[in-house]
Amino acid sequence: MAKVIMIQGTMSGAGKSLLVAGLCRVFKQDGYRVAPFKSQNMALNSFITTEGLEMGRAQVMQAEAAGIMPMVCMNPILLKPTNNVGSQVIVNGEVLGNMSARDYFEYKVKLIPDIKKAFRKLEEFADIIVIEGAGSPAEINLKQNDIVNMGMAEMVDASVLLVGDIDRGGVFAQLLGTLMLLTDSEKDRVKGMIINKFRGDQSILDPGIEMLEERGKVPVTGIVPYMELLLEDEDSLTERFDHKAKGLIDIAVIHYPRISNFTDFNVFEQIPEVSVRYVSSVKELQHPDMIILPGSKNTMGDLKWMRQNGLEAAIKKLAEEIPVFGICGGYQMLGMKIEDPDVVEEGSSIRGMELLPVTTVLRKEKKRCQTEGMINQIEGIFSRLSGKGFMGYEIHMGETTGLGATRKNKEAMPVVISDNRNVYGSYVHGLFDGEDIVNGIVHILAERKGITITEGVLEDYPSYKEKQYDKLADTLREYLNMEDIYGMLREARLE
Repeated sequence: MAKVIMIQGTMSGAGKSLLVAGLCRVFKQDGYRVAPFKSQNMALNSFITTEGLEMGRAQVMQAEAAGIMPMVCMNPILLKPTNNVGSQVIVNGEVLGNMSARDYFEYKVKLIPDIKKAFRKLEEFADIIVIEGAGSPAEINLKQNDIVNMGMAEMVDASVLLVGDIDRGGVFAQLLGTLMLLTDSEKDRVKGMIINKFRGDQSILDPGIEMLEERGKVPVTGIVPYMELLLEDEDSLTERFDHKAKGLIDIAVIHYPRISNFTDFNVFEQIPEVSVRYVSSVKELQHPDMIILPGSKNTMGDLKWMRQNGLEAAIKKLAEEIPVFGICGGYQMLGMKIEDPDVVEEGSSIRGMELLPVTTVLRKEKKRCQTEGMINQIEGIFSRLSGKGFMGYEIHMGETTGLGATRKNKEAMPVVISDNRNVYGSYVHGLFDGEDIVNGIVHILAERKGITITEGVLEDYPSYKEKQYDKLADTLREYLNMEDIYGMLREARLE
C-alpha cells in the first residue's frame, strides 16, 4: 500500500491545492513515486485527459508537480456548478447528470465505491499519495456521509495536516475552532497544523503558537510565507480576479458569473509588460488592447448577463478598434445565435453578439478530446498566427456551424474562426500556451501601440511552470518540518 498524507483546511482558499502540489514536488525530488488525489472537487476549471475524460485542473497542476501524467483517478468526482443550487456531476471523467445540491447530498454515498476504486488504481504505482480535502472538515451540515474530508481520511487511514490562512485574519480561531468541532477520533488524525500565507517577522507569532499548541494539543508543523507564484489555483477564490492594474499591454478577460477555464490565460502573466484584468462591468472594461471572452458553464445565462449590464454593447463597439477573442463558450457567444433544443442550459434560443457569422446548437453529448496541430489560415490583426503550432483540448456542449466552422473531418476543422476584421473564436483550451502563439499575440498588440516588448522574456510555458514548482518545493522545505511530515508517513497504514 502507498503511504498517505492528507491536507485539510479551515476554509476554502486556505492554500490546500498549492501545499499538496508543493509536497508532491518535494517527495518527487526525494526519489519517491508520488501522486495527488482529491475524491471530490467543485470547480469550473477542468481538463481533458488523453482518454477523453474530464477532471479538475487543480489535480492536473499537482500531477505536473509530481512529474506524472494527469489521470482521471486523481479526481474521481468533479462538480461543475450550473447555477446557485445545482451542479453537473462528473464521475470517473464522464457526465452522470445534473443534480440539485440536496439531491447530490443524498446521492453521494453511492459514489464511495468509485472513490475507493480510483484510489486503489493510484496505489498500483505510487509510493506516496498526497490527498487534498475540500472546504473545511468542520462544516457541521456537510459532515454526514462525508467523502472528501475526514470521511476520506478514515477510508484510507490518512494522517491529516490542518491548514489555516493567516492572510485573511483570525488564523488561531480558525485552527482551534476547527479542532474543537471535530470528534475525538477525527481530531486524533490531525498530526500537525500549518499557518499559511504569513507576511512579516515570525517571532511575533510565538505567543499565539504556544497557546494554540497548548489548547489544541496538536503541534504546529510550519509557518509558510506568502508566496508570489504563477500557478493554477482554485477557481472560486482565486486572487487573480482582484488584479486591476494595467500593464503596457492591457488584456481584459470578461468575468461573467459562470466563467470557466480561465487558466487558459495564465500564460500571459509571465510577461512583465502584460496585464490580465478580469472585468465584470463597463466601468472596469475601459479601453484595453484586447478583449477575451472565456469559457462558461452557462453560455446563454452569461450572455444575458452581459447584455443586461451593458458589456455586450461596449464589447461590440470596441471590436471595431481592437481584437476580441472568444474561447469555447465565449466563441459561441460571438456568433449569430445559440439554440438549445435539448434544454442543456435554458432551452429555446438566444440571439448571439452577431460578431461572427456562426450558429451554435447545444446538445446533451459533451465533446471531450485532446487536440494538436497548426492554426488554420486566418485574416485580420492576428493573421501572422496562421500556421503556428498548438496543443490543447476541447470540452463543450454543442456544435458550431458556419464560416467554415462545420466539422466535416478532423483535418478540415478550423482551429480559429475569424471574420477578416478583429474578431476570433476557437474551441481549443490551451491554445495560447504555445510559445509562438502567445509571443505572436503580444508582439502584434505591442506593434499596434508603437511600443517594444522585452525580447527573450517569455520562455517555454511548461519549463516556466517547472521552475515555479521547484520554487514552491524549496519554500516548503525551508518552512515546514519535513522530518515530522516524513514521520507521519512512516506511522501511516502500518497494517
